[in-house]
Amino acid sequence: MALKPDNEKTPQGDETNVKRGWFTGRRRPAVGEAVAAEVALPPPPKKRKGGLIGLFSGLMTIALIVVVAAAGGYAVANKELGIPGPLTADKSVMIERGSTTEDIVDQLEREGVIARPGLFWAVLRWQDLMSKMAKDEASRKNAKSGEYLFRRQASMSEVIDIITSGRSVEHTITIPEGLTSEQILDRLKENELLTGDAGEIPVEGTLLPDTYKVNRGTPRVALIARMQREQKKLLNEVWNRRAKDLATLKSPRDLVTLASIVEKETGRADERSRVAGVFHNRLEKKMRLQSDPTIIYGLVGGKATLGRGLTRAEIDRPTPYNTYVVNGLPPGPIANPGRAALEATANPSRTKDLFFVADGTGGHAFAETLEQHNRNVARWRQIEATRPGGATSGTTDTPAQPGAPAFAPVPAQPRGANEVVPGQGNALVQGFSAPAVRPPALPRGTIAPEGPAPRAAPAAP
Repeated sequence: MALKPDNEKTPQGDETNVKRGWFTGRRRPAVGEAVAAEVALPPPPKKRKGGLIGLFSGLMTIALIVVVAAAGGYAVANKELGIPGPLTADKSVMIERGSTTEDIVDQLEREGVIARPGLFWAVLRWQDLMSKMAKDEASRKNAKSGEYLFRRQASMSEVIDIITSGRSVEHTITIPEGLTSEQILDRLKENELLTGDAGEIPVEGTLLPDTYKVNRGTPRVALIARMQREQKKLLNEVWNRRAKDLATLKSPRDLVTLASIVEKETGRADERSRVAGVFHNRLEKKMRLQSDPTIIYGLVGGKATLGRGLTRAEIDRPTPYNTYVVNGLPPGPIANPGRAALEATANPSRTKDLFFVADGTGGHAFAETLEQHNRNVARWRQIEATRPGGATSGTTDTPAQPGAPAFAPVPAQPRGANEVVPGQGNALVQGFSAPAVRPPALPRGTIAPEGPAPRAAPAAP
């Protein structure tokens, strides 16, 4: 009888050799089936419904803790930042260019401005980080170099606001009208607020006298460049507003040149345009200007001072700037005129005046004719004679600058006369003090204005 192999499947429906469990009565699998059951993959585990929710909840908890801690730290830090600082009096501190955050903190602690350097450093570093992320300059709050004024008991919050805003201390530098470019440069060199070399002497008449606001450490060349820009801007404005029928002014340079003479001749605001009118009238009549300041500039240039009176030889000495000798305007400005002198020269008074002399009150007596002028000169001599010192003294009432010189036509002077009374221009350059005006020292003559250019006797300080 043939035996069936063990692995031969039982025909479907044949339950003859099927073995069943003794307890359950269920069909027991064959050997092959049992092996198959053993190697079958287990079913996938069931997903826990609360996994993602738990993770999210954990992250939120951590974030909440961080926020609460940060809020608490901010509240504490903010309170510390608002506490009055250790300064017992207002103090100015200069933060140099290139200083690091650590340098600034050390300096402020050393100067007694702050008492909590660690907290101050942390806030500065945070603001520095935020500044690097800012897209526009206005949003940047990093510390800036400069001189800063901290008030008494300034809090760290105030100190941080000051040095990150860049509100450094502003100082004023005043350049008076009528100085030469060399004199202005000398003043800038002596000013301790400014730094660096001043460079070469600027062209005469290209600097605008004014009061300028500067920060400590401003380069000298930067301020000079600013003065030149301001002068160019103002000159353009005044030139465009000038009286259009002024045949005596051919260019803006002519305007500056004549304005510099007006600036040297008078400091009276109510007479400045009338003095300018005298010069315009003399130019139109081809009369020489005969201005003492032009003689002095021709002798000493930008130094602008003799320290003594003019001699007859100096008055007669030909120089390009000596308006006793040359016709018309000198070749260029003799000083740096201010706004008022420029405007007065561009729009002078419409008169027929050709002469003026001090009147003893700080003002001047103007004249259209030589006869009127000689009477004014005689009156001035009488005033001078009654003053202490006689004809060698006599001060005007002008507080800051001297009055205009007297135009006194005289005949040719013999070579024997060596010394003449110092001119008004000399009074101006000797320190811009209240001047003294003296009568002409040369003998009077009777040369008519229509004749050869009349010689103006210098007035004196």
